[in-house]
Amino acid sequence: MINRFIAVCRSFIRKKINKVRLVYFHIKRLFSNESIKYRKTEKFLLLLSAALAVSIIVAIHFDGEMTPAASSARYTTSWIGNSFGGGDKWVQIQISGMYVAPDGTIYTNSEWDEAGREVGIYKNGDVVGKAEDLHGWGRSGGVAITANDKYIYVAMEQSGIDQKKEGYPPKGTNWYCVRRYDLAGKIAPFSNGKGWDKSMLIVSTKDEVKGLASVGKELFVSDSVGNKVRVYNTETMQELRSFDVAKPGNIAIDRNGDLWVIKNNAIAHYSKQGKQLPGVISGLENPSAVAVDNRGRLLVAENGRKQQILIYNIKNQPQQIATFGEKGGIYAGVPGKVKDLKFYGISGVGSDSWGNIYISNDGFERSGVDLRKFSASGKLQWKLLGLQFLDNADVDPATNGLSVYTKNERFAMDFSKQAGKEATYEGYTLNAFKYPQDPRLHTAPDAPFVRNIQGKKFLFLTDMYGGMLQIYRFNKQTDGEIAIPSGMFVVSHPNGKPALGKDYPPFQPSKGEWIWRDKNGNGKFESDEYDRSEDHPYIGGWWVDSKGDIWKNLRTQDGVGIRHFPLQGLDKNGNPIYSYSKMEKIAHPKIFGDLRRIEYFPETDTMYLSGYTEENRAINSDYAKLIGSEIARYDNWSKGNRQPKYRIVLPVDRSAPPEVLNPAAMSVAGDYVFAVTVKKAEVYVYDAKTGRQVKILKPGAEVFGETGWVDIPYGVRAFQRQNGEYLVFVEEDAKAKVMMYRFNS
Repeated sequence: MINRFIAVCRSFIRKKINKVRLVYFHIKRLFSNESIKYRKTEKFLLLLSAALAVSIIVAIHFDGEMTPAASSARYTTSWIGNSFGGGDKWVQIQISGMYVAPDGTIYTNSEWDEAGREVGIYKNGDVVGKAEDLHGWGRSGGVAITANDKYIYVAMEQSGIDQKKEGYPPKGTNWYCVRRYDLAGKIAPFSNGKGWDKSMLIVSTKDEVKGLASVGKELFVSDSVGNKVRVYNTETMQELRSFDVAKPGNIAIDRNGDLWVIKNNAIAHYSKQGKQLPGVISGLENPSAVAVDNRGRLLVAENGRKQQILIYNIKNQPQQIATFGEKGGIYAGVPGKVKDLKFYGISGVGSDSWGNIYISNDGFERSGVDLRKFSASGKLQWKLLGLQFLDNADVDPATNGLSVYTKNERFAMDFSKQAGKEATYEGYTLNAFKYPQDPRLHTAPDAPFVRNIQGKKFLFLTDMYGGMLQIYRFNKQTDGEIAIPSGMFVVSHPNGKPALGKDYPPFQPSKGEWIWRDKNGNGKFESDEYDRSEDHPYIGGWWVDSKGDIWKNLRTQDGVGIRHFPLQGLDKNGNPIYSYSKMEKIAHPKIFGDLRRIEYFPETDTMYLSGYTEENRAINSDYAKLIGSEIARYDNWSKGNRQPKYRIVLPVDRSAPPEVLNPAAMSVAGDYVFAVTVKKAEVYVYDAKTGRQVKILKPGAEVFGETGWVDIPYGVRAFQRQNGEYLVFVEEDAKAKVMMYRFNS
């Protein structure tokens, strides 16, 4: 990449030198008949031009040789977690339903995509398009989709937003619809269609459409709550008939025109007219999708512990004749190790007219898109990823940046590759079967901290409003890539209720805050594993320092806003030990009336705090996720110093009044303090020694100069590599990725 850059620069300089030569010869002609004074001027101009050209060439040469990543004045914008950088191309954050056309075009559906690709269209490993107008105004996608040679039929939801608006349901009412599009994703209205554009067929007002399939001029729709399969004309969208099926789900149609319908943990066989036929496939564990391949075989996505595609001969009585994918999926062999034929959270299966097989993996608890195409012989052809949503990344510090974690994934980094290609997806860290009580399956964590404590690696996760801190340990010998639930801090419910609700986790205290530690190492919440307290429900931030101590700050007015939990070692199962009996309450500096974030570095005894001050108060409403108006640095913290070395007054975004926003997140690494804004995700970089602003990182051309909002409290995370290079990760949930800026000190 650098050599290419140097070559481009040299070509540019050669062109400029040629222009200089032209100017020189033009001047020479003008002065050729004049006095010797002008000939001296001519020589001076020539020497000046040559010196300028040589200096540029030397500067470019040495800049390329000395700074292989980027110079201190420049930076590179990159990303991890998505196959594309943005613009018109990104892989959506979720796939809940999929249909593969005979020509290999893939149509996908999801209930939500932050950037509006609820329905995605893909082909040949590329993004082809999306269905329009499924984002906002109470509209969202769904879990089923199909197409014929003229239209796409999309399960979707339209909620009521304004009774007075024509084409919308009343407030409090939802339409669960089938919406029709042309094959390019444009609305295809029909007579008597509902909605503002007459493109919606209302199937139910109680529950979503669970299955769609089309053959000839008939569209089959699973009305699960009505316990019926309804049949419509594909052109007029008029209902032709219906027949009873208990809670029907995904539908496939075979060569004879018969239906194979998922119902609970079985697949039932029906004629087009609704007559139940012999050949029920039973004994399945969570079948999630069905399709028929070019040989007439039934493909069943088994989304239970097998995590495989089961293949059936259905010419007579259904008979399983093969499987596709490793048994156990992502947990086979080395658990969590990503391989071509290891599936996880299968949400769709399909086949084209050549017998190629398409698998959509949605992870567990919708942890991200992993869409794959295989040849008929089972060889991977391509893979598309859209893995990150409400997420950030952090480096395993023991690897010098070569291993990066998000909340569910691990990436191996190769920084010699071009932007967007540095990260290889290698590990999925969530085991939904071995650890079903993993908090990631029951709560909504986001940004990770990765720490090495006493020679062992740990993953810490926070959530959007700072109500919890989750702790995970690793044991490569027993669990491979899996992050094992190890501990958890949860703050008090403000109304005296159980902190996380009555259903999860089991045995939690009835009120107050608590620390859970997995004392017996089984990853489950047991009654004797809680430490209880009633301290303060409203926190501002968490921090885990390099020694493993945990810090949290409270948004308090009483002047005692810092809690310090010293690490008390690791127990016999490798879990870090913390307790309320060892917790220290520390008065915070008086300049902060509303303390928001805390980062402490024991190696230098340096504390960084952020929040709102008397001089710079919150403007208008109190936006709980923000870091406040100032960052202050304190040296010799443990010795009692509470006088700041400096105070950084943070920028204020007034672009959408009356909403006024301070930055969303901060991070300290090496010689810099980083703060990222909400709407534009601009990273303000300050000299950690002086507090002086030195640069701003903005999304570059590599990501089309765009980004989504930073919507989590730890939306920026920085790390300095041993060669001086900085990696700065920023949440970018709009298009399912994490931004990564790179620059040299």
